[in-house]
Amino acid sequence: MITASHTPRQPAEVTAAAAAATASSDAWQRELAQAITDPAELCRLLQLDPRMALAALEAAGRFRVLVPRGFLRRMRRGDPRDPLLLQVLPGARELIEQPGYSADPLGEQATQRAPALLHKYRGRALLIATGACAVHCRYCFRREFAYPDHADVAAALTVIAADSSIEEVILSGGDPLSLGTSRLRRLTDDLRNIAHLRRLRLHTRTPVVLPERVDADLGAWIASLPWPCIVVLHCNHANEIDASVRAATARLRAAGATLLNQSVLLAGVNDSVGALHALSEALWSAGVLPYYLHLLDPVRGAAHFEVQESRGRQLLAQLAAQLPGYLVPRLARETRGAPAKTLIAPAPWESLRESPRKSPRESLDDAAY
Repeated sequence: MITASHTPRQPAEVTAAAAAATASSDAWQRELAQAITDPAELCRLLQLDPRMALAALEAAGRFRVLVPRGFLRRMRRGDPRDPLLLQVLPGARELIEQPGYSADPLGEQATQRAPALLHKYRGRALLIATGACAVHCRYCFRREFAYPDHADVAAALTVIAADSSIEEVILSGGDPLSLGTSRLRRLTDDLRNIAHLRRLRLHTRTPVVLPERVDADLGAWIASLPWPCIVVLHCNHANEIDASVRAATARLRAAGATLLNQSVLLAGVNDSVGALHALSEALWSAGVLPYYLHLLDPVRGAAHFEVQESRGRQLLAQLAAQLPGYLVPRLARETRGAPAKTLIAPAPWESLRESPRKSPRESLDDAAY
């Protein structure tokens, strides 16, 4: 488990932690109910050109907008290139069909052993706990996933119980922390009866975009689990981590969870050494270790976020020259039908000296962090 001893708590974090401790257990649900769903409101609150909202409306019809207000408050006003805004505001580029981009880029439908169970890799299975999320990211590889019509996971539990090779269950979605804690507790109560399970993993973005979700009830549930609990967060940029997020991760660690992070390499968001360096440092300040940096999954509507693998290799090689190894995420690609993620080694050091001169935009991006 990652401890918080390396980072002294700041007064703002104390205040955030105290507020969360006294908040009612449904505060996060009220906050989520007030999330922004209208592109026009999002643009108005950020003092952006109203024409941006008009361009967003058609794309939002295919995949709707959902942004918690606390996440919006971390965005820069009047900046259409804000790295957090780019992740959530629809745009006309989403409507352009691109060869090789599809609704099911990882072939997940073919890996279903039950309506809510994906079994892609040996030893672990992914349980789709819900189709709901606390935020709608425009690059989401499950933005067109055919989620089960109901929350009944009985068939999935039967498959897991009958397959002794499954030692780890990954709760995913959607986002499992979109469910109430009582629902999560009932689910893990059923999993307790499966003797061959050794670990429970949560894949979630909610503590980053809606830190209020990490309340006392959630912490008590995690602390009560009979298995080690690994919480894999999803954070792409250092600006996503503020005092409220650091307080939420502190509560998760206090409950006994091991915290890792997986990011997606996104053009215009974090495709510079400066942005990736700042992200790793911000994660460390929150007691979270960088785990994966994924190349973009080719989901329909997200081609404008793609960063070439060669660029990713160079970025990771440069990052490794600046940070200790435990703060350098593994660059990876998930490939349809492969038995595991493909790990992509950094470029040879010699290639850094031979790499082409940076464009003016890349130089400015590096200088901004």
